[in-house]
Amino acid sequence: MLLLDIEAELSIWEEGKVVWSERAFPVAELAYHLALWLQIPATGREGFELDSMQACAGLIRIVGSDEGWRIGSNLTPDFWASPVAWDVLVAELKQFDRSVRAGVAAMGIAPSFIPEV
Repeated sequence: MLLLDIEAELSIWEEGKVVWSERAFPVAELAYHLALWLQIPATGREGFELDSMQACAGLIRIVGSDEGWRIGSNLTPDFWASPVAWDVLVAELKQFDRSVRAGVAAMGIAPSFIPEV
């Protein structure tokens, strides 16, 4: 499956510091699942947990709280990024999507298999 074969380094940063990084992460698969998650109507949207055929469940998690949305990983259960407003989270996820699409296109592959966000 093409989604699994497109990998790159993925990092979670907090206040200018890397708190988690994976060198060969299935970024196309993550972009695909995040795009589907963002299409869910706000009233029915729950948190996000990457359910990957290549990465362990919960490797990337996004949860809502009263303070905002937080990103974390089961690999670092004691760490959660600082909460951000929904529009800030969406802007960052769209930037990630653009980066993945550009990287896929640079490989000579049309990124049309990733749903639009």
